[in-house]
Order: sequence, then structure tokens, then C-alpha cells
Amino acid sequence: MFKNQPKGLIPAALSNMGERFGYYIMNAVLVLFLCSKFGLSGDESSLIYSFFYAGIYILSLVGGIIADKTQNYKGTIINGLIIMTAGYVVLSIPILASPENKSWLLALTCAALFLIAFGNGLFKGNLQAIVGQLYDNPRYSAQRDSGFQIFYVFINIGGLIAPFVAPMLRSWWLDVHNMAYNADFPALCHQYLSVTDNMGMENMDNLYAVATAAGHTAGADLQAFCSQYLDVFNTGIHYSFIASVAAMLISLTIFICTKKQLPTPAARAKVESVKYTEAEKKAMAKEIKQRMVALFAVLGIVIFFWLSFHQNGTSLSLFARDFVATDTIAPEIWQAVNPFFVIVLTPLVMLLFTSLSRRGREISTPKKIAIGMGLAGLAYLFLCIYCWSQGYPSGDAFRALPAAAKEGVKAGPWVLIALYFFLTVAELFISPLGLSFVSKVAPKHLQGLCQGLWLGATAVGNLFLWVGPLMYENWPISYAWGVFFGACLLSMGVMFGMVKWLERVTSDAPAAAPAEKAEEENVI
Repeated sequence: MFKNQPKGLIPAALSNMGERFGYYIMNAVLVLFLCSKFGLSGDESSLIYSFFYAGIYILSLVGGIIADKTQNYKGTIINGLIIMTAGYVVLSIPILASPENKSWLLALTCAALFLIAFGNGLFKGNLQAIVGQLYDNPRYSAQRDSGFQIFYVFINIGGLIAPFVAPMLRSWWLDVHNMAYNADFPALCHQYLSVTDNMGMENMDNLYAVATAAGHTAGADLQAFCSQYLDVFNTGIHYSFIASVAAMLISLTIFICTKKQLPTPAARAKVESVKYTEAEKKAMAKEIKQRMVALFAVLGIVIFFWLSFHQNGTSLSLFARDFVATDTIAPEIWQAVNPFFVIVLTPLVMLLFTSLSRRGREISTPKKIAIGMGLAGLAYLFLCIYCWSQGYPSGDAFRALPAAAKEGVKAGPWVLIALYFFLTVAELFISPLGLSFVSKVAPKHLQGLCQGLWLGATAVGNLFLWVGPLMYENWPISYAWGVFFGACLLSMGVMFGMVKWLERVTSDAPAAAPAEKAEEENVI
């Protein structure tokens, strides 16, 4: 697996793994943290999460432009790590939210998220560009695909470990204060502290039952206990952001110590321009237009994949908190299931593709993307049928039920495991193969722009992540999953309808030659 790989690959992968570890610690708890810290609803906190997640990919374009203009890729990466560290430092400061400070404290939290997104934009794409430069050496060019697969696995190693950190530190801090973890209690605390006089008798009974389970002593001041519980609960999460700071510093140290092993992407050399006939120019323009139309067609499809897939940080996290029995497993930990499946299933998927290719039954990249959309649809179809059969209401209505009634109908862990299995296989059919499709269809002189457009499509999908929690909180949740199933199914159908055209565009190498020649000779 590591044979014949350039020596800079592992240091770059380790640096990226450290950054991803710190990022996924925060990402695993962000939506639930905003709910427990500020008393926001699921859809309100998911709106913040959506803009943050979209910002990461949009700002990657900015980071690429900065590195291209300054030709200081390594310096841009280092600055990105430092800025991200500053953002995590701000998040790690435990300040109790109150009605008096909620506005500025929430604004400060959003500012910290912007620092993380901007730093990530400086870091993410530019490190990938440097890794790509490692394989421009003819000695290693044949190992490019396997090298990026190794790089991708290291990312998911960080993502696998990270979701365990925040729940572990939070539970430890609750134990120190003789309190017990309860996923329902923070929301009830905020409700009780803000509208005490408006809570009905049933809600008050529910509050006392959950408070007792969380460590409240009968006869003690319930209001004081609620305030203390929120403080302790969220302070434990703040401490997990200190782990993110440590991960950033480790990543920064690794990169600084090993950056001499990594290449520096050079500026494109200027060459003498040549002239083409009007017929040649029209042929080149037609070819570029055809390729760009094909690219935008696929980007329009994958927007719906990222919208559906990245619900793991929003509505699916809320589902794990509300509807899944989490007495022994915190809801954030379920986000580790996806990277676990990535690590385990990647070799199997690669083996499948290799086996089909050897038998002369190779599946084209556009067809693989279409199949991936179908697999994502199957994941939501399964969840839709399960929730419909259980008669689950909206998330908001479910949380209002008595504690005993909720415990009797909560799903078992196997539901999330099955869901993430299908979503991960879909990811392996779409995410890395989508990058491959972009590299095939993009004109040579527009490779950087087209890779940026792929990130832009991801950003658009992330920008609308809030739609999932909005449906989740207000509709019977099976309806919400049904919407995602329908979107994936429709996208699969459209993609299959375009497969033959896309296959023709991606395999039309001779027609691409004029455009490539124009780029090589710097023709405008």
C-alpha cells in the first residue's frame, strides 16, 4: 500500500489528520452544543451550522486564490493552522450563557466559527495541491490514485477518533460534579429557566423526572440545579475544544518540521503564443463549452448528495439525540460510524472496481455517481419506512412527551449503523470519483477553476442543510426522510439519463487536444 510512494506523503497526511481530528471534535458536537449552550432550537442551531459548513468550502476558493497570487503555498497553510487555532481557543473559553450576555456571546461564538472556516480555507485545498505536486514527478505519477486514497484514509482516522473526545470529557466533568448525562435535560433547563410560569403540569412532571435522573435531589432548589447543570454540561464541551487546540498545534508542528520534504507548486511558465485559424478557435470554444456544460450538469446533481449526506451533522444528530436510545452511547459518537465504514469499506470498493475492470465490465465514473445517488436514496428510504412504522411524530412533539413514553419507543443503535452503512457506500461512489470526473472533463487550462467549482457545489449543498432540521422539528420525521429519499431518487434518474452523453464527453480525448494545446501555448 505504501510501496513506491513519495516520502512527503505521510508527513502531509499526518498533518492533515491532526487538523481533521481537531475539526471533527468540534463538528461532532456543534449543533447539539449550540442547543445546550444558548437554548437554540434544532433548526436555529442547524442554520448556523449550515452557513459555517458552506463557508469552509467557499473560503477554500479564497485560500487557493491567495496561495496562487502569493506563490507561498506553505506559508498560507501555516497561517491557516494558526487562524484555526485562534478560533478553537475562543471556543474553549467556558462562559455561562445568560439572558444578559447571550447576544454578544453567540456573536463571539459565530466569530470563532468564522476563524475556523477561514483558516480551513487557507489550509484545506492548498495542502491537497501540494500532495498533488508530489505525483507530478514521473517516478511517482502512476501512484497518484493510491496516494490520494491513503491521504483520504488518514483523514477518516482523525474523524473516527474525534467524536469520542467531547462526550468523554463532558461525562467526566459531569461525574466530577455528581451529575449524570441526560440528552433531554439541557433543553428542559432552558425552557424552565426562561418560561417557568408557562410550563404545564405535564411538562413540570417530565422536568422533575429527567432532573432526578440527571442527579437532582428531591427538595433541592430546581432552578439552581438547572443553572448549574447547564454550566457543568457546557463547560465539559468547552474543554473538548482544548483538545482541538492541541490537535492544531500538533498538526502545525508536523508541517513546519517536514515542510522541506514537500514540493512548492511553481508558477506556470509563460510560453510564446501562437495563432489559430477561426475554424480552430471555434472548435476549441465548442469543446470547452461542451465540457463545462457536462461539469455543471454533474455539479447540479451532487448538490443534492451533499445536502442529504451532511445531514449527519444536523438532523441525523438530532435524531440520534431524540429518537435513539443513548443511555450508554452519546449521540455525538454516532458520527464516528461513517469514518469507520470509510476505512473498512474503501479497500472492498476498490477491489470491486478492479475486479469488474479485469472482467471487461468496468463501470464508468458517471454511472458510479448515479449508483451512489441511488444508494444514498436507499439509506433514507430505510429510515423513512422505519420511522413511519414506529409512528414517530416531529422532533418538537416527541420531546414534549413524558420521559417514560419516549423511552418505550426509542430506536436501537442498529438503525443508525444500517443508515450510515448505506450513506458511506454512497459516499465512496461519489466523493472521490467526483474529483476524478472533474479532472477528466475539465479543460487543462481550467483545472483549478473546475476543482473550485466542485467545492462550490459542496458549499451550496451545505448552505441548505438547515432544511433538514426545519422539516424534522415540524413534520412527522418520516416525511423529512421521505423528502431526502425523493431528492436522491430524482437525482439518480437524471444522472442515469445523462450517462451516455457524459461518457462520450469524458472519453473524447482527441477533441480535447486543441484546447490543451492552446493552454500549453498560452493562447487567449
